[in-house]
Amino acid sequence: MEENMKLATVEDTVEYHLFLIPDEQRDPEKHKEILQKYIERIMTHFAPLLVPYIWQNQPFNLKYKPGKGDVPAHIFGMTKFGDNIEDEWFIVYIVKQITKEFPELVARIEDNDGEFLLIEAADFLPKWLDPDNSANRVFFYHGELCIIPAPRKPGAVPWLPTTPPTVPQALNIISTHPEEILASESIRAAVNRRIRGYPEKIQASLHRAHCFLPAGIVAVLKQRPRLVAAGVQAFYLRDPIDLRACRVFKTFLPETRIMTSVTFTKCLYAQLVQQRFVPDRRSGYKMPPPSHPQYRAHELGMKLAHGFEILCSKFSPHFSDSKKSFMTPSPLWAGFLESLKKNDYFKGLIEGSAEYQARLEMGKNYFQLSVNRSESSLAMSPGEEILTLLQTIPFDIEELKKEEANLPPEDDDQWLDLSPDQLDQLLQEAAGKKDAEPVSKEEENYDLSQVSESMKAFISKVSTHKGAELPREPSEAPITFDADSFLNYFDKILGPSSHESDSDDLDEEDFEYLDSDDDLDLKTQETEEDASVKGTLNNLKSYMAQMDQELAHTSIGKSFTTQKQMEPLSQTTNNNSDEEDSGTGGSIMTPVDVDLNLVSNILESYSSQAGLAGPASNLLQSMGVQLPDNTDHGPTSKPMQD
Repeated sequence: MEENMKLATVEDTVEYHLFLIPDEQRDPEKHKEILQKYIERIMTHFAPLLVPYIWQNQPFNLKYKPGKGDVPAHIFGMTKFGDNIEDEWFIVYIVKQITKEFPELVARIEDNDGEFLLIEAADFLPKWLDPDNSANRVFFYHGELCIIPAPRKPGAVPWLPTTPPTVPQALNIISTHPEEILASESIRAAVNRRIRGYPEKIQASLHRAHCFLPAGIVAVLKQRPRLVAAGVQAFYLRDPIDLRACRVFKTFLPETRIMTSVTFTKCLYAQLVQQRFVPDRRSGYKMPPPSHPQYRAHELGMKLAHGFEILCSKFSPHFSDSKKSFMTPSPLWAGFLESLKKNDYFKGLIEGSAEYQARLEMGKNYFQLSVNRSESSLAMSPGEEILTLLQTIPFDIEELKKEEANLPPEDDDQWLDLSPDQLDQLLQEAAGKKDAEPVSKEEENYDLSQVSESMKAFISKVSTHKGAELPREPSEAPITFDADSFLNYFDKILGPSSHESDSDDLDEEDFEYLDSDDDLDLKTQETEEDASVKGTLNNLKSYMAQMDQELAHTSIGKSFTTQKQMEPLSQTTNNNSDEEDSGTGGSIMTPVDVDLNLVSNILESYSSQAGLAGPASNLLQSMGVQLPDNTDHGPTSKPMQD
């Protein structure tokens, strides 16, 4: 029936903690009351941003968390953001703004990867900072990112602990030395670049599209626009058991479908569009031909209707009890509503008007999910909430059909079909790099020596268990390559050449080391080790010579490009005295052009990628080499110049 069944997802979660700067010993109950007041003030202050926001999985929420161990009582929140990474960075922006608006609060934030703010600024971190010692060091204070440093020597700075600080120690350091712990400008810029554009960026992350939906879903989304996320997720993560409920629709009948406008996030829209799905014939959801001008609206509506039907099929039989608890007023609501009015949440609307009531319902829902969440132990599932709304909200299908003529235009979804150049530009912007300059005509004569030189520089770098060092970033100075040092380095590894094997000469460094009065015994030991190493190298050379003799009778040498012998044979023989005979008739093995073979193989690999990401482009880009586009579409490439 379909290509895509249920997909396994990782519950990506972000946690955020808000601590009150200690100024005196407070009674625990008094401290709890103060923190509860802060929760109400925070959620009310940021309500204009948080109420209309469409979350992928869970909303931003705060609750009181009692102290445990060395962690004092504080305000805590946790959000599962799923596939939409923008939810996580929007929360970073909110948390940062909280510490700016409420300077008595200090915040720290982390996700499944740990200190992801440090990961974002990894290129600018000091060398001493690593995951093993970063605990309780990264905070937001007064709207700025702070990193508590570690002393270079124990006791060098009296107010800095030698080990990662505890939370009380960190709060005390932040309150007494705020300027000394301010993160460097480059680190703060890296994080700020990631959240740049908020809150205006929220609108840019939305996508409005026409959908042919059952009237019940249209009425629900008018009251709860955020439920579109639950519907998309239910369809996106469906399994064969879920689809059993969609063989025959019981809640959202296809006969009631009308055209409406639905607001998605770009992530939700992409999830809904990109999956191929054919509905069951028994469902009644018949699709027009793909050439139909409203085919996309029918397809989106069909998929979303399946998601909502799946949600309602999972509701609890006792959802009426949940409905009762959902409508139960909280003693905090009156104060929250009054705060909303003071913060101009209703934008001067007349109390009792349709728009006023719509914003009031959104505020109630926001209050129930975020502010009053800790007051109720019963969490209503999306399916229960949908069925509750269908029972409590009257709607007229004919009135909804009249709105079809005045629907707002759809947003362009060309952002789904990015070209490779546009994708590269987005990746460069995400990495904080400048836009690439357009390729000029002069660059058609590309210097391929950059490829070989960069590869040599990469090989000459030191590699450890942590990985290999890249020769440079694109913005750094050009690489330098010392060929003599490169060859000498390999001579030390492979041993001296044949005409130097019998020499007893040693480097000056060796003499300086052996002349030490304290290392006579070590000298004898090293002599024995050197003899063993020389014996091993001689055996290796003998083995390699035998391999050369065997390979000389094969055609493997033809697979490599050799150097052009422009000089007389005698001169070539003198210049290549280290080359050994093949052993067959005294013929000289023509040396392989290493650079030409390297460039040829890399270009062949790059061409086979057909403009997509691959090992050749990734390796070259990491070394700062940007190849021009391949304009030769013929079966063979032009011969390369030496």
